[in-house]
Amino acid sequence: MSLPLEGLTAIVTGAGRGLGRAEALELARLGAAVVVNDYGQSGRDGSGAASGTPAEEVAAEIRAAGGRAVAHTGDVADHEQARVLVESAVTEFGKLDILVNNAGILRDRMVFSMSEDEWDSVVRVHLKGHFNTTHFASVHWRARSKAAGGPVYGRIVNTSSEAFLAGSAGQPNYAAAKGGIVGLTTSTALALVKYGVTANVICPRARTRMTEDVFAGLTEPDEGLDPLAPAHVAPLVGYLASPAAAHVNGQLLVVHGGMVAIVERPRVAAKFDTKQETFSYDELDALLTPHYADRPKGETFAAVEVLGLKRGQDADTAVSPASPGR
Repeated sequence: MSLPLEGLTAIVTGAGRGLGRAEALELARLGAAVVVNDYGQSGRDGSGAASGTPAEEVAAEIRAAGGRAVAHTGDVADHEQARVLVESAVTEFGKLDILVNNAGILRDRMVFSMSEDEWDSVVRVHLKGHFNTTHFASVHWRARSKAAGGPVYGRIVNTSSEAFLAGSAGQPNYAAAKGGIVGLTTSTALALVKYGVTANVICPRARTRMTEDVFAGLTEPDEGLDPLAPAHVAPLVGYLASPAAAHVNGQLLVVHGGMVAIVERPRVAAKFDTKQETFSYDELDALLTPHYADRPKGETFAAVEVLGLKRGQDADTAVSPASPGR
């Protein structure tokens, strides 16, 4: 019996540690050849010298288990290095079929204290990094589709965060970048579907180097799998990368602790029409002020209820914890 990803080639960025490592191992377990990308800096804020060791160790782990893998140690936020990454997949394994964007850094601070560099660096790695690899992968798939005269196989799995959904107060750079990734994903999903490519985005919660302080007060269980283990996230990535997910496109899914939640697109909550040619201040005041006066105190566009989701709980009964999960 063949494996679901047998004969396919995947790139996983930020795959030297944490979630990316778990995802790369899962894709390899399902039969894919994997290009393991990681810039290898030691600090979660992007500090420290670049190192090939994390990516090379994961690639070696895949090969030791009987899989096929090579390491790539470039910075995906660098446009040229992202091009080389995509080309390396084609050179090593003949084509690219799956792109998993996971690489990222954190530089948390309140918006009134955040420096320009703290903003730029996080947006660069997360949002620009996702764009760079997506751009070159889409060029590859579009060219293959034109040569074949029809759709080819392509899967993109991007990584957003509950920080975007819930509006994490201490992470304006991270939340904005992750929100941008959702927009990039839905745009890409519509642009590439005719070539046979799907694009989806996940909001994972896991205990990794990125979240070690967030989950510092939550101890791992003495028995069984840690509810915050990256292993809870990797199978969903494997599924979205597979032929079985051919009809899943442009979707946002929250995943952690043995739970997957499909997040519905925004709905229009209310609509007001002017009784004149155009609105006046007084008319808007008469319509909008009472509308918002009746809304729950503190309610915003942020979907903080997602932070209360857990395995075995109905989505309608979720309550919001005090702090975001990732």
